[in-house]
Amino acid sequence: MRSVIVASAALWAVSAHTQDAPAMCESLASSLKLNVTTVTSSIPVTSGQFMPPDGQPLQANLPAFCRVELTIAPTGDSDIKTEVWLPMSGWNGRFLAVGNGAWGGSIQYNALGNGIRRGYAAASTDTGHTGSDASFAIGHPEKLIDFGSRAVHQMAVQSKATVGAFYNKAPDYSYFNGCSGGGRQSFMEAQRYPDDFDAIIAGAPGYDRTDVAFQTLGMIRATHETPESYLERADFTLIHEAAMQMCDARDGLEDRLISDPVGCDFDPGELQCKSGETSACLSEPQVTAAREIYSTITDPRTGEILTTGMEPGSELLWERVAAREPHQMYISLFQHVLFPDERFDFRDISVVEHLDYAREVDGGIYAATSADLEPFISGGGRLLIYHGWADQNIPPAGSIDYYEQVV
Repeated sequence: MRSVIVASAALWAVSAHTQDAPAMCESLASSLKLNVTTVTSSIPVTSGQFMPPDGQPLQANLPAFCRVELTIAPTGDSDIKTEVWLPMSGWNGRFLAVGNGAWGGSIQYNALGNGIRRGYAAASTDTGHTGSDASFAIGHPEKLIDFGSRAVHQMAVQSKATVGAFYNKAPDYSYFNGCSGGGRQSFMEAQRYPDDFDAIIAGAPGYDRTDVAFQTLGMIRATHETPESYLERADFTLIHEAAMQMCDARDGLEDRLISDPVGCDFDPGELQCKSGETSACLSEPQVTAAREIYSTITDPRTGEILTTGMEPGSELLWERVAAREPHQMYISLFQHVLFPDERFDFRDISVVEHLDYAREVDGGIYAATSADLEPFISGGGRLLIYHGWADQNIPPAGSIDYYEQVV
C-alpha cells in the first residue's frame, strides 16, 4: 500500500451514511478544489440502468453512484474529460482506472459500470480528445502529449483526490487496467508515473506503436504487392488449417490450440500449388505474402530487429488487417501524425525511408519502451502482462521481449 492517507478512525464507508450520500455527491461540484481541473458536474445516479451520452445503455443492475465529471487542463490546449464513478454504498476501499484502445477518444462507460458493480470507485478519461483516429493531433502537439501519457496521469491524480474527498479517506489500493492501446497506457504509467498505481494490468500492450506500424501495415502491403498476392478469406482458412495440422498436437493434446507457436516452424510454402493444381492451394505470390506476414521485420540498413511477425494459429484474424483496408490505428499514425497527409498510402511505407523520421516524431511521446521499472517495483508496485498468441494487431512475442528486457 503506497501513497495512502490512513484515517484515524475505523474505515469510513458511505453505506453508514446512505441518507447523506446524494447530498454529499451534489456538493462536490462546488466544494471540490482540484489542481488544473474544473468539476463540470457531480450528480447522484440511482440504481438501475445508466444511459451514457452516446445513447447506448449499459448493462442493468448498476448500483447507485455519484457521477463526477471533470475537465482537466494542464496546458492551454488541453481538454481532458474524465469521469469518476463513486458507489453510494458498499465501496470496497479501492480505486480502479480503466484504459482506452487505439487512439482512445472516449469515456469507457461499460468498464466504469463493471468497476462500480464490483465495488470499486472507478475512473475513465477520453485522453484529451474525441474520435477514433489521430486527426486531433494535427496542429496540437500538447494534445498529442496528453494522449501519450499526461491524460492518464492527470486522471489518476485528480480522480484519487475526488475519491478522497467523497469518502473522507484515500483509496487503500489503486489499480489500472488497460488492453491494447490501454496496455500501452499501462506501460506508460509503470515507467513514468510509478506512484500513481499500486498494481497495473497491461493486456496485449501496444507499447511500441511506431515500430509495430511497419509490421502491421506491412501485412496488407504484402497482400497487395500484386493482384496475384491477394489472400481471400478461404486462403486464410487454408493456411490456418495447415498450421493447426502441423502444430496443434505438439503439446500432446489436439484441442484446436497451438500452445507454443514460437516453437512451430510452419512454412506456408507447403501449400504452394503444384503443376496443374488450381484449388486448395496457394500461388507463389500468395505464399510470398503469407511468409512476409509471419516474418520478423528488420532494418535492412543495420539488421536491427524492429518487431516479430504473426504467429501460427493467428491466420483467421488476418482478414481484419491484411485484406481490404489497412489497420486504421496504424495508417492514422502516418496520415495524421507523421506527415500529415490523408492521401498517404500504405503501399508507400518503407523502413528505410520512414523509420528514423517516425521515431524522431514519436520521441517517446506515445512509445512506452523503457525497461527500467525499478522505481515502480521498489515502491511495491506490481505489473501483470497478458497477451493472446493469435493477436493480429500487436505481435505477441513483443510482450515476451519486453519481459525479458525488464528481467
